[in-house]
Amino acid sequence: MRFSQAFIPTLKETPAEAEVVSHQLMLRAGMIRKLASGVYTWLPLGLRTLRKVERIVREEMDAAGARELLMPGVQPAELWQESGRWEHYGRELLRFKDRHDHDFCLAPTHEEVITDLIRHEVRSYRDMPLNLYQFQTKFRDEVRPRFGVMRSREFIMKDGYSFDPDDESSAASYQAMHQAYSAIFKRLGLNFAVVEADSGAIGGSFSHEFMVLADTGEDAIASCSCGWAANFEKAQVAPPRGEAPQAAAEVVRVDTPGAHTVEEVAAFLKVSPAQVAKTLVYLADGKPVAAMVRGDRQLNEIKLKNLIGATALELAPASVIQEVSGGPVGFTGPVGLNIPVYADQELYAAEALVVGANQGDAHLTGVHLGRDVAGATKADLRIIEPGDPCPRCGKEPTFARGIEVGHIFRLGTKYSQAMGAEYLDAEGQSRPIIMGCYGIGVTRIVAAAIEQGHDDWGIIFPLAIAPYSVAVLPLAIDGEVMETATKLYDDLSAAGVDVLMDDRDLRPGVKFKDADLIGIPLRVVVGAKGLKEGAVELKHRLSGDVDMVPVAEAATRLAQMVRRGGGRSL
Repeated sequence: MRFSQAFIPTLKETPAEAEVVSHQLMLRAGMIRKLASGVYTWLPLGLRTLRKVERIVREEMDAAGARELLMPGVQPAELWQESGRWEHYGRELLRFKDRHDHDFCLAPTHEEVITDLIRHEVRSYRDMPLNLYQFQTKFRDEVRPRFGVMRSREFIMKDGYSFDPDDESSAASYQAMHQAYSAIFKRLGLNFAVVEADSGAIGGSFSHEFMVLADTGEDAIASCSCGWAANFEKAQVAPPRGEAPQAAAEVVRVDTPGAHTVEEVAAFLKVSPAQVAKTLVYLADGKPVAAMVRGDRQLNEIKLKNLIGATALELAPASVIQEVSGGPVGFTGPVGLNIPVYADQELYAAEALVVGANQGDAHLTGVHLGRDVAGATKADLRIIEPGDPCPRCGKEPTFARGIEVGHIFRLGTKYSQAMGAEYLDAEGQSRPIIMGCYGIGVTRIVAAAIEQGHDDWGIIFPLAIAPYSVAVLPLAIDGEVMETATKLYDDLSAAGVDVLMDDRDLRPGVKFKDADLIGIPLRVVVGAKGLKEGAVELKHRLSGDVDMVPVAEAATRLAQMVRRGGGRSL
């Protein structure tokens, strides 16, 4: 492609709306343009990268035995009502009515539609295992879309679904997708990690996330040399070692005027925040519950939600706290509460704790959970922190940040039972189909690759998904320079190399900056000075290394480098 014909509207300045690097560079490189909040047009340059990601995903899914189909983006409410998610999915589900006053939604995901298809087509255990996937536009009405295509409202996803007659077959399907996803991200040339994850609104027994590692990632992950890895929502915290101490102190009510926060209470009583237990009141599906963690720890709301089995969980308003505890916000404690209390396991290792007295300006000291809050449920409820041991081997994990780009789920019979997707086994008995679900955020991968690969000059794409593999930059647009550049361009194109020739009549500096900005792995500069020595200048985008290559060898050498490069950056 010639730059003059390519429609690559690059920008010199960073748009004010762009908060993260990938958003900034995708706008500046002419890859995307905003249409509405969280909705973007993909321009030709960005679409080339998007299609390369799709091709790799498609090839690996097909190799793993999955088959592609395409489902509608508009879904009838009846299917979501059958699964029970119409009422519970939340405001991210964009609902609307057609001219006949029938309820529909724009698809945020396709579990209901694929289950409806399979319940009409699969009759026998002989029809399985079956694995189907699609590339489809999804819409989730995010409260606050941000970070460009990283968290947009409209996006392209590869979602796949497996159907099996038993747990053994389902486990094999899950493992096949685990391997396929690992192969996909290796071919994409990305540094990634696979971590245990929470299943969230999709549901199911367990799941794994595929994370592109980047310092700017939204998600925190913990991993250990033993092979254990999990995101912070899922990461288990090992229980404290040793026996819990017996109660030694008596419970004493003390006045703490004006001390609401853990830090204020600890300072007033001259104790460590670790000796204070905070009690938080939540509404779980509308019913009040209390959750406790040490004062210097952070409660993991996902763990609490899963422990309770709640669909919705939110902090209770002050009026509810006053009603259930008898005291104002900031002074709630577990002693005497007549609502379910869930306490983090770490609290049971303390002989005496400071807790709220359920009265204004007062706390209790000397509280022992085993003695004074006997009805509480003991559980792992906090977020893992540096210094905590690995829950599998006891070593100290390492911590990093990542961007979720893939997620695989063992759904079990969640949807098949709700929607009547059954089959006849070898004995003629009707049984629910066992399902798995496998998603890849195709548009998000492009942004994640940029978050992982960039410098002060622009994008550093892995070779596998760069919009063009080679940029040919003639420093003059006529004479021997242009003739040599054109021949090199033609030879590379004939060899099947994605090549962009910058034939614009612009200063060399502009061409250099645009080539770096859009992330082309290999840059070839054709200039009069080099041609006097029979050579062109080859620069590697990632390393910055520069070589002088004989003109006669340039096309062959570049084609070989591209073929050998695979997914790596160059």
